[in-house]
Amino acid sequence: MAVNIIVAFPRLDDAKNVKNILIRNGYNVAAVCTTGAQTLSIADGLGSGIIVCAYKLADVLCTEIGECMPPGFELLVLVSKQHRGDLQGSGIMSVPMPLCLSDFYSTIEMMVMAANRRRRENRLKPRIRSDEERQIINSAKLLLIERNGFTEDEAHKYIQRCSMESGINLVESAQMILTMYGTM
Repeated sequence: MAVNIIVAFPRLDDAKNVKNILIRNGYNVAAVCTTGAQTLSIADGLGSGIIVCAYKLADVLCTEIGECMPPGFELLVLVSKQHRGDLQGSGIMSVPMPLCLSDFYSTIEMMVMAANRRRRENRLKPRIRSDEERQIINSAKLLLIERNGFTEDEAHKYIQRCSMESGINLVESAQMILTMYGTM
């Protein structure tokens, strides 16, 4: 899955140039912005990705974007050598200006790989169910145990199999079982 990239520079022409560089190399540029407010607003709507920006936008410094961006986003700043020291220790990635394209590409690629790895890890984390969801699943298991003579493990596997075969989540499968037996 492509990682969303937002490009933010005070001059629209500069932002479009960076966007074109990224697109030519197969990256998905979701938006081009000239202010920090626009950038953060779009980032909130996207959920995750990379923000590529200048050290200073019309309304904020890059460090303020770094502090306010939603979780799931990383920041890459194209910065002059004079301001690069300002970013040390801030957790913000930077590439010095004038831009060396190979450094830029390798940094973007590293950030994209890290974002994809985080997305995979989050997808593999077990989902934490609410008390209500756990109760629905447990009720369906008890019903299967009482009516069909399943063990608890067999009942759980049955609900899982129904879930996978029908393409719905475990709680919805448990609700269907309860509805079929007329207990909901």
